[in-house]
Amino acid sequence: MTECFYLQWDIDENSGGLLIKEFLHNAGISRTALTDIKFKGGKILVNGKEENVRYRLIAGDVLKVIFPPENPSFEGEDIPLNIIYEDEFLLVVVKPAGMNTIPSREHPNGSLANALVGYYNKMGLQATAHIVTRLDRETSGIVLIAKHRHVHHLFSMMQRNREINRTYEALAGGWIINDKGSIRASIGRKEDSIIEREVREDGQYACTHYQVINRFREYTHIELKLETGRTHQIRVHMSYIGHPLLGDDLYGGDTSLIKRQALHCKKIQFTHPFTREKLIFTAPLPEDMLKLIMADPQT
Repeated sequence: MTECFYLQWDIDENSGGLLIKEFLHNAGISRTALTDIKFKGGKILVNGKEENVRYRLIAGDVLKVIFPPENPSFEGEDIPLNIIYEDEFLLVVVKPAGMNTIPSREHPNGSLANALVGYYNKMGLQATAHIVTRLDRETSGIVLIAKHRHVHHLFSMMQRNREINRTYEALAGGWIINDKGSIRASIGRKEDSIIEREVREDGQYACTHYQVINRFREYTHIELKLETGRTHQIRVHMSYIGHPLLGDDLYGGDTSLIKRQALHCKKIQFTHPFTREKLIFTAPLPEDMLKLIMADPQT
């Protein structure tokens, strides 16, 4: 049996007297979402009775909003998921290197999104994949997923306010002399490519902060935090300063030691959009990167 996403509130004295549309606006439900509820199969119930948005709430009312069902635009697949946290609103998973976040023309199957829809189908949840924090195909690590369009909307607002923080580890070619630093360089699409990005004056502002963890004979182990979230940002910025990531053949990295970009999202921090609990999740380095940092350091 499939289940649609819903939210429910017990109306207190502070909210008594508000119109439903005013209350829902304060709760972060967008006009677009309200339109979908009205015309695409959702419902607004007060004490079990259907009402419209002009109903004036009374303290003691129970307001329930049932959102319309979601129909995925791609097939679900039975692919194992490494889930490190799940509740009724969100998932936190660890994506392996070599898996697309969403289907592409070159890789229409086998993506994290396909796996999520397959998982939802088994759980009886009628939803599509709302991936909040995407990773490149060959980047491993933590991915945050919203279980519904409205939850995704709330996370998107948090992203704009820089309230979702991710920490990465990477192996960059050569020795990075400074123990820490910030790379501020605008990024845009390379003119002769639909995939590759580059530092360019007319690009979007981008800022990456790094700190050296250890130095090895041929590479440097670093931690990175993003102030902005541009496509390929870490990869472009590290190449720009002359230290492309190991394995990153698109941006000039050495592929002799590892066959994919040595980049892993190891940590995510955010406040739960409904419970307001501060959440922190971590994921250990995968074996291919761990093997390289177990080597004896030069310093």
